[in-house]
Amino acid sequence: MTRFAVWLGRNADAFVALLLAVVVAALGLGVDLPNETEVTNSAILAVIGLLATSVLRDRARRQPVEAEVRDTLRDSTSSLAELSGRLADVERFEGVLEGTRRALDDASVVRVASRAQIEQLLAEARRGTDRWFYRGGTGAYLRSRTLPECVADANRQRRALLVRAQLVDPADDAVCETLARHRASLPAAPGEGPWTADRVRKEVLATILAACWHRQRFVMLDVQLGLSATMTTLRYDLSTSRILVTRDDPGGDVLVIDNDKFYYAWCAAELQTSLDQARRVPVERAREAPLGDEPTLEEVRRLFDVLGLPLPRAYADRDVVEIVRMALRPAAPLV
Repeated sequence: MTRFAVWLGRNADAFVALLLAVVVAALGLGVDLPNETEVTNSAILAVIGLLATSVLRDRARRQPVEAEVRDTLRDSTSSLAELSGRLADVERFEGVLEGTRRALDDASVVRVASRAQIEQLLAEARRGTDRWFYRGGTGAYLRSRTLPECVADANRQRRALLVRAQLVDPADDAVCETLARHRASLPAAPGEGPWTADRVRKEVLATILAACWHRQRFVMLDVQLGLSATMTTLRYDLSTSRILVTRDDPGGDVLVIDNDKFYYAWCAAELQTSLDQARRVPVERAREAPLGDEPTLEEVRRLFDVLGLPLPRAYADRDVVEIVRMALRPAAPLV
């Protein structure tokens, strides 16, 4: 009864119309002498009853559909809410993937090259650069190849050249001895002589002399030199385009870092910070001790006195000549 009452409440209008049509039609058809008008009216009422029946049947069919639509919409709303949460998870996952991709891209350019490629890599790094940062031991390759070629290129193009170099302190016997022992423990290159603390000292002094000599001849050369009381087993060479990291071992590989990757900036900051903490060589004072194209012994001794790095008293003239030769007429550089 409850269900019928609910149904009757929803369809009262159609039900009443149907009921009236049936009753009136029955009464009209039940008279003894139905005239034409009564028949017509009864027929109209019968048609109206049929229409009411159709309306009721249509409503009966539509109700389950409406209920199904409501259920579907309710389920769709729930599904959309769930989908929204999943889309947020997908976006977070895509962010993680993008970060991972960038990290892999950055790592992919920190590549390892064989030692046989070092000359080519250094030549490419020197090409067109306006700066060179170095951190290592004695700077033999820096004074032999890097500095002369970078100065010549900058001079041709009439542009400034910035050079920053950190070497071991030649006045520190302990670090010179430590570096000499380290170099002596490594496989010797063909034609390379023995490593001693005195050789380390002369190599560093030759690099300082070469830097001052080039600075006096190329006014747009900006040089800063720092002397460290500790040695490093790695050598850093930074140009505008890349950083090359090598070891003292002649058989070691080369680490190459291009300038568009984050590690390039890290290394550049590290090299500058390390140089700032080293003992500074007052290169600007070198103008007080001019050097000729072929520096004399007196000019060389005065230069190092002005720089606050007086040569050891035990150094004879032949030792000074050796330093000049290493600075300006180096043998085949060791890479």
